[in-house]
Amino acid sequence: MTSRDWQADRRAVFDRDDRACRHCETTGDDADPTALRTYPVGAVPLEGTVHESSLATVCPDCFETLRFASDGAASPAESVSSEALFRLVRETTRVQGGAISDVASFASLATSLPTTLADVGTTADAGDDSESTVDETAAAYRDGRREALLALDVADARLERVPVDGTAFDADVRSSLSTVAETATDLQATLREAVARSEIVPVCLERCHGCFEPLEGEGACSTCGLEARETADWRGDGGEIAFERLFSSINDSLQGASTTTETLTDRTMTLASQLTES
Repeated sequence: MTSRDWQADRRAVFDRDDRACRHCETTGDDADPTALRTYPVGAVPLEGTVHESSLATVCPDCFETLRFASDGAASPAESVSSEALFRLVRETTRVQGGAISDVASFASLATSLPTTLADVGTTADAGDDSESTVDETAAAYRDGRREALLALDVADARLERVPVDGTAFDADVRSSLSTVAETATDLQATLREAVARSEIVPVCLERCHGCFEPLEGEGACSTCGLEARETADWRGDGGEIAFERLFSSINDSLQGASTTTETLTDRTMTLASQLTES
């Protein structure tokens, strides 16, 4: 991460997040301006202010964990005990489990958008006030996206701390540890794929995949500056959006994540057994 100040209206972001870290739920102290930080999730513009829809509140400890990974820092070179390594792998698995849940929730919300917005249009035609429903849907989408992306970033940061190379364990433990790390990395890639495909849904509805504001033509969103996701692969011959095919693709990613999770669980149990015996 560069020295760039990741802030739009920091107070607005903190208030929106109830002045609590969105990962560990640590509450900030109003009297201490350093008690909370803002962290950017997903793709953000390379220049200018980051829109608050792409900023999450984190505590200093979580911010340092995330910065460790984004700076490309290497895993600690010193050897660790079997107990310490087991705790590290267990914590990484726990964090990744939370990421799976957050991604699944976001995907579920995203795939419901066409129906939700269609229902809003129907009630609007009938003369009912639908603005609050759209606002609630937008807020839920932004929250779900931030939660999923932040959870994935934290899981990535935890994986960076697993000392795969140069550990002082026997060959079997090193092999199992490498396999666990590789499987966990594959799981991260599959989960990010599910998020990326879920982000295509609002774009198909002419909404920004970041801030959920209406898109005005092609190119970057005029509100948050994000470049719109490409939708060409999800259109039929007549140019219509093939939502069922897109939703099936999202579901395939989630199913793939489920299968990889089962494999990861088995391999983690094998590693735990080896660490207990070492």
